[in-house]
Amino acid sequence: MGVVSIPLIDKLKMLIKFYEEVLNMPHRQEIARELRDQDDLFLLMLYSEMIGIPNPVYYYTLELYPYMIESFHDWHLRMGMDKSPMTGIRCC
Repeated sequence: MGVVSIPLIDKLKMLIKFYEEVLNMPHRQEIARELRDQDDLFLLMLYSEMIGIPNPVYYYTLELYPYMIESFHDWHLRMGMDKSPMTGIRCC
């Protein structure tokens, strides 16, 4: 019948956790955007030779294609290309 009270230390832990969440909230979007931009730059460097930009390390990046092909479709749409710019890769 009585109200169960939460110990002061638990209240303090909950307050600290809430405070950290409030501080991190606006930065999560910035961090996610920065990571996406870095991924986009990496994919541009990876596929640059196929879209006409010289890439001095093209031979070494060929090994990465099987791993990156899954994210290629999302990348070329973010770059403003409605269809795949490469005839060898069909994703659309």
